[in-house]
Amino acid sequence: MLRFNLQRCLFVCCLLLLATQCFAADPKPLAIGAQAPDFSLPGTDGKTYTLQSFADARVLAIIFTCNHCPTAQAYEDRMIALTADYKAKGVAVVAVSPNDPLAVSLDELGYSDMGDTFEEMRVRVKEKGYNFPYLYDGETQKMALAYGPAATPHVFVFDKQRKLQYTGRLDSSEKPGSANAEDTRAALDALLAGKPVPVAKTKTFGCSIKWADKRQMAERARAQWAKEEVTLDLIDAPALKALLQNDTDKVRLVNVWATWCGPCVMELPDFVDINRMYRNRDFEFITISADKPDKKDKALAALKKLEASNTNYLFNSEDKYALIELIDPEWQGALPYTLLIEPGGKVLYRKQGTIVPFEMKKAIVEKVGRYY
Repeated sequence: MLRFNLQRCLFVCCLLLLATQCFAADPKPLAIGAQAPDFSLPGTDGKTYTLQSFADARVLAIIFTCNHCPTAQAYEDRMIALTADYKAKGVAVVAVSPNDPLAVSLDELGYSDMGDTFEEMRVRVKEKGYNFPYLYDGETQKMALAYGPAATPHVFVFDKQRKLQYTGRLDSSEKPGSANAEDTRAALDALLAGKPVPVAKTKTFGCSIKWADKRQMAERARAQWAKEEVTLDLIDAPALKALLQNDTDKVRLVNVWATWCGPCVMELPDFVDINRMYRNRDFEFITISADKPDKKDKALAALKKLEASNTNYLFNSEDKYALIELIDPEWQGALPYTLLIEPGGKVLYRKQGTIVPFEMKKAIVEKVGRYY
């Protein structure tokens, strides 16, 4: 009995230890008055930045943000305006992405056209015209661990001596155009005037920091997707016509492919990823196989191998020219062929040949929306 109790105790202790490792508490934000920890991080402009890089600034505002978070995206224009309005006053604004890209699951990217890799950060800077340095901390997360951001975005404002004087939100309204970073501006104005910050600490709202220990969650998501059922049904001309009219409230992505089409099979994994990104939004992905009906089993096997658990059809006729006219009269017949259709049937995007995944994601997210 004693041996049994000891074994059970050891088992429970191991479970508790595992839980502690898997769900470690997030670091606490710096306390007001704390000295800014030093850092050395690469910027998207090719430079390496440290705390000393901003030594000439009267006030330093560090904003932890990222590419994919809808709240972070909602504040991008305000961050740009903040930088433009305060640069001449001696305020340096710097943005830092704290997220481990491998800890971000595809279904967390439903409000964005890109993830949080350093390469994608470079694209974001170019597209949005950032007027402040954008630094990457996703490799080690040492800076984020030292500063303790609670969410993206999270602002830390330091005085000339680099003592923390304000931490929290930019403002209290996420919706673009409804606010102007009032809380952060009030802190900057006070410090520039040599006065105490009126409200030194506020709460933040946004996406959680994707710490490296959250990679397990992303891996579990991939494992779960791999278990989802993959089906392939025959579809006739009237049903296909109705499908393309898109009498739904969802943006519908349609890809025509075939097992004998090398480029089709090569790009299908991109479509699978796109579906996993946006399927929790007002979006759906549908494949139409141009294989002969008697090749249904072969087409289904290919889809299963690719884990394409979206809606899949195979045209129930060998008349390929009928398929071409049904899909899109503008289609010349080469595979693959892709359509992005908004509710009501208007074609937003059409492409004969392989897609550019980034362009497709951008077209989708611009229609379904980047914000809550």
